[in-house]
Amino acid sequence: MSDSTTDPNLWLEDVTGDKQLDWVRAHNERTIDAYTRTPEFETLQSRIREVLDTDARIPYARRRGEFLYNYWRDAQHVRGLWRRTTMEQYLRDDPEWDVLVDLDAVAEQEGENWVWAGAQVLRPDQHRALISLSRGGADAVVVREFDLVTREFVSGPDSFELPEAKTDIGWIDVDTVYVGTDFGDGSLTDSGYPRLAKRWRRGQPVEDAETVFEGETGDVAVGARYDDTPGYERTFVDRALDFHTAHRFELTADGELVELDVPDDARVSVYRDHLLVRTRSEWLGYPAGALLAANYPAFLAGAREMTVLFTPDAHTSLEQYAWTRNHLLVVTLQDVQTRVRVLTPGEDGWADVALDGVPDATSTSIIDVDPLDGDEFFLNSSGFTVPATLLSGTVGGPLTAVKQAPGFFDTDGITVTQHFAVSDDGTRVPYFVVGRNTGTPSPTLLYGYGGFENSMVPAYSGGIGRAWLEHGNTYVIANIRGGGEYGPTWHTQALKENRPRAFEDFAAVAKDLVERGITTTAQLGAQGGSNGGLLMGVMLTRYPDLFGAIVCQVPLLDMRRYHLLLAGASWMAEYGDPDDPDEWKFLAEYSPYQNTDPDATYPPILITTSTRDDRVHPGHARKMVARLEEQGHAVAYYENIEGGHGGAADNAQAAFKSALTFTFLTDTL
Repeated sequence: MSDSTTDPNLWLEDVTGDKQLDWVRAHNERTIDAYTRTPEFETLQSRIREVLDTDARIPYARRRGEFLYNYWRDAQHVRGLWRRTTMEQYLRDDPEWDVLVDLDAVAEQEGENWVWAGAQVLRPDQHRALISLSRGGADAVVVREFDLVTREFVSGPDSFELPEAKTDIGWIDVDTVYVGTDFGDGSLTDSGYPRLAKRWRRGQPVEDAETVFEGETGDVAVGARYDDTPGYERTFVDRALDFHTAHRFELTADGELVELDVPDDARVSVYRDHLLVRTRSEWLGYPAGALLAANYPAFLAGAREMTVLFTPDAHTSLEQYAWTRNHLLVVTLQDVQTRVRVLTPGEDGWADVALDGVPDATSTSIIDVDPLDGDEFFLNSSGFTVPATLLSGTVGGPLTAVKQAPGFFDTDGITVTQHFAVSDDGTRVPYFVVGRNTGTPSPTLLYGYGGFENSMVPAYSGGIGRAWLEHGNTYVIANIRGGGEYGPTWHTQALKENRPRAFEDFAAVAKDLVERGITTTAQLGAQGGSNGGLLMGVMLTRYPDLFGAIVCQVPLLDMRRYHLLLAGASWMAEYGDPDDPDEWKFLAEYSPYQNTDPDATYPPILITTSTRDDRVHPGHARKMVARLEEQGHAVAYYENIEGGHGGAADNAQAAFKSALTFTFLTDTL
């Protein structure tokens, strides 16, 4: 059993120590020599880079008033351009873009490895923005104020400028923001996120900003946000108790905190006079996964009359919803396939109609709405073999395809089918099979996640197509428990002591693929990242006989210490508390780092991570590699010195990482 006193690999948790980085570089070099020194690798990397860099892909944008904002990276702009245009221009095949920030130029001028982390535009004037920049792709960001008129960063004592931290910031007006950041000792939670929410006025030292809310160190985070809906301006405060529960308040103009009497585990939003509650457990007789509406002022006054907008069933769950000015767009999943509806409040209740014109055989999601500007919206629709289409519409009018992504691989003969495997407890687990030769055994890659109520839906990937499907191989996505494919109960069935259900589901899909003749054990690879990296670690240590190869990316693997590393403490509601003997008992049963076996025969494994990942500590991956090597197992390892939790800071790094993965899989399967 490994802990802080007996773990011989604890030294690898020092992220940037010279000795540790020498260890990383030595392992990287071995992996690079083994898999990348061939013309085939160079060709594959180049073809994947073409997908990422092409100017023909869709420039997804956020509409704010008269402007649409887009962040764009390509071969000439490696770090990217932040730019905007008008709707008239955007609808053209070749819009004219007004470049606001050239991040390549900024990075070169400042000698920094900047990665774009987002921007918030002040509305309605749109003459200032708060821009977040990350060093190497980390979650921690530097915040700077930007003048959209002069195209320059605003500096000096009168600017909103913050050093590197996991900062939460948002506009109230041009001279005021709400901010949570590292204010010094005691200002962060155990998870490394803001514990204090402050109102910061222009010209004021940030340490003197007025505290409007204070959480506990054991919370995940606290934050304040300003609702700028005209006529409904107000402030809301969230206190995240853990990853899945929170206390919510309205902060009135006179400083009173009014707590919203809603379940801690519900998803709650307020728009104008509409309160929406999406339940995650039974409440007031309504089932988990329902969407409920109430009159917000009446609710605050004590009324509990709720209108049911959506009720789940055994096959259907609520995936997404968003307001236009007068309507609520709702996306549901029916056996992991999307449907879109429009709900409209009125004097006689809520009208509910299907949204016409959504393409068949694709997954559709809401890309952007802006309720301040009307009932216009953008949807994105794509499938495993269908490139993305950007749809624009106004509620009540037709849907129009305004942008179409190109196809990057030959889909002729490639089919998409859905099957169901039966898990150990009898639960039917859906999965999608994509390939050209699914009637005969072929190399197959099985992908899974299974956590945090995150749904895995069909989507087009030019990289997977070029690197895998084009070669006659098969790609599979497993919709295992822990995800959100069937609503919150699909997630909660795999929480804490029940986490092994997610592992059993994935193993059941692996067995079903072999039983159906889609692949063989020797030809079956598995891949997952982050929480999916934990899944891969368990597949290696608990189900090694089911796979011919495993790719484990930015993983959690040491569940004895995960809560002590970076953001790990925020996930204890998902996995459990290792310091609680009762909870460590079930964690110890599957924690990959504690369950490696020197006498076992493991399939070839590639483990990858990023030095700059400040969400899942790279020590998980490093220590697992060291332990496997100590026990005589072969393991390939690659750690990107940049890249954050996504593992890559730019398209070149992303293409290299992807080409390495698929070269490893091709060689081993």
